[in-house]
Amino acid sequence: MGVSLVKAIESDAHSVLEIQIKAFSPMLEKYKDYETNPANETIDRVIKRINRSDGSFYKILVDNKLVGAICVFWKKDKQFWISPMFILPAYQGRGIAQQAIILTEEMFPQAASWELATILEEDRNCYLYEKMGYKQTGISKKINNNTTLIFYKKVC
Repeated sequence: MGVSLVKAIESDAHSVLEIQIKAFSPMLEKYKDYETNPANETIDRVIKRINRSDGSFYKILVDNKLVGAICVFWKKDKQFWISPMFILPAYQGRGIAQQAIILTEEMFPQAASWELATILEEDRNCYLYEKMGYKQTGISKKINNNTTLIFYKKVC
């Protein structure tokens, strides 16, 4: 299984959004986080991510088939953020996200740190990030009665 990342362009926005909705809809139904869940985002938001000057949106391909995406952006002092990252449900649990993170980190060797946020109640997500060397920062944000966002950081 060959995992690769290809920079998204505006003409990819609709297919990326379609996958984003499929990937995040189960969590939207489960946690009812209507204000923050990427399944509720618009095409304009995806296009904005694709075109941002302080980052890039990459399509995640498996054997040249589009199965997800990962957005990377940077802040001052070489602090890099991953937000969002998603994989089609049919492709989850196959190590694709892990490969995408490795490829992303390799693309930006100048990074001093990597940060991201995920839902505390999603054990598989937390396990993945901790397995990849990310540590909880101790910062959390209650989204609603069902959902808490927790923040992770990996120092290079």
